[in-house]
Amino acid sequence: MKLTDNVLRSFRVAKVFRENSDKINCFDFSSNGETVISSSDDDSIVLYDCQEGKPKRTLYSKKYGVDLIRYTHAANTVVYSSNKIDDTIRYLSLHDNKYIRYFPGHSKRVVALSMSPVDDTFISGSLDKTIRLWDLRSPNCQGLMHLQGKPVCSFDPEGLIFAAGVNSEMVKLYDLRSFDKGPFATFKLQYERTCEWTGLKFSNDGKLILVSTNGGTLRVLDAFKGAVLHSFGGYNNSKGVILEASFTPDSQFIMIGSEDGKIHVWNAESGMKVALLDGKHTGPVTCLQFNPKFMTFASACSNMWIHCSEWVPSE
Repeated sequence: MKLTDNVLRSFRVAKVFRENSDKINCFDFSSNGETVISSSDDDSIVLYDCQEGKPKRTLYSKKYGVDLIRYTHAANTVVYSSNKIDDTIRYLSLHDNKYIRYFPGHSKRVVALSMSPVDDTFISGSLDKTIRLWDLRSPNCQGLMHLQGKPVCSFDPEGLIFAAGVNSEMVKLYDLRSFDKGPFATFKLQYERTCEWTGLKFSNDGKLILVSTNGGTLRVLDAFKGAVLHSFGGYNNSKGVILEASFTPDSQFIMIGSEDGKIHVWNAESGMKVALLDGKHTGPVTCLQFNPKFMTFASACSNMWIHCSEWVPSE
């Protein structure tokens, strides 16, 4: 089934999971779309089966806390950042709940973590104003970039370049093979005093970059020229919450949750708002991602919600 405006408008809550006692700070779908894993401020890691629609396992990271959880390319391993004690990134085997490796280096909280879509490389950005490049096979940092401010960062869908958003006003593009030579492109955007950048994502077709903020605006950039194609607003975020925005897997639509539990959807090309879904969340929708393979998406506050399309094509 193809995603259209009508299909998106037909999405309804299919399942609610109340496994957590505090905010879900991050979740990530496996590349085959069969599982989703969440990290929470209650120090738990919950693995959900998307096909059976139920939680499979709960693990805990009580000592270090857990945030920014990401699947690696092996379905049973994850990396995540700490939100207690130290700023080391941890590489965990879900199979036996044992750490495979630690990645020390950052001296302040890690605020961005992006896994390469093609290999064992990943990047991290921290409040220490650095981006570090890592390889899962080695605890040693493979590359280090000093920046002028807080970074957000992400790989492109081919894993050849990565983008760094710096100081909430610049996007710098780096070639992974020669990042030490500096960025090959820099896009300067108009600085907004009222909010700071909290996330940066490429569309799956590699043509667009989505910049999310802790205010009430999102921006969509041309990934090649850096021009701002659209600015989206009209969703509630008065308290400066970090709200995750996402592309749909076909790169055609952009979604974000809001402070009041609603989910807003725009057409990425035209910039028109196509849907306003009642997520029925009790708090701000801090996390939101579309399943990469199936016609469902997940959103989270302190509970995890799975949404399915109820679209019945007319004969």
